[in-house]
Amino acid sequence: MTIAPDGDSQTRRAVFLDRDGVLVVPEFRDGRSFAPRTLQTFKIYDDAQSALYALKKAGFLLVVVTNQPDIGNGLVGPAVVELMHNKLRDALPIDRIELCPHSRDVNCRCRKPKPGMLLNAAAALGIDLSASVMVGDRATDVEAGQAVGCRTIFIDLNYEREPRPDADWVAGSVSEAANIILTEISEGGALQ
Repeated sequence: MTIAPDGDSQTRRAVFLDRDGVLVVPEFRDGRSFAPRTLQTFKIYDDAQSALYALKKAGFLLVVVTNQPDIGNGLVGPAVVELMHNKLRDALPIDRIELCPHSRDVNCRCRKPKPGMLLNAAAALGIDLSASVMVGDRATDVEAGQAVGCRTIFIDLNYEREPRPDADWVAGSVSEAANIILTEISEGGALQ
């Protein structure tokens, strides 16, 4: 919670968004989704811009939290991923991008389902996690949000071999997720 200049308490709410499968069209191989590895294959979903601008207009901070193990595995360079994130920043009203570059076998605190990226963003931006929402297309996204007390929305893209998590809501796209968030806001501005 932050204190406004007039001394009143002000809650800073955020929507945490996974990148691939939520904002960016994933690549599919053998029924599984993967992060794009080139700028040419990096495509933002058509509905992401209008969805995020609606959330921004409603007063939410927008934070991308993304596992990018291809960096740690040597399959894509950090400079390429930064160019991808520049495309996201240019197209969408994002306040912050948190990135975990580690491979699966590194026991870091940032790789989802661990909540390190959400905690880092909350500390940097003064976010009230209990008034925030995590949106993702994998169980690890939902688990990271639940670990810090966020409400969760699972975007169900019917992945093979992916468990369906116990999220607060299920949506089919980022625009459906935005509509859920906007309709679940009470008069007082808290999530119901």
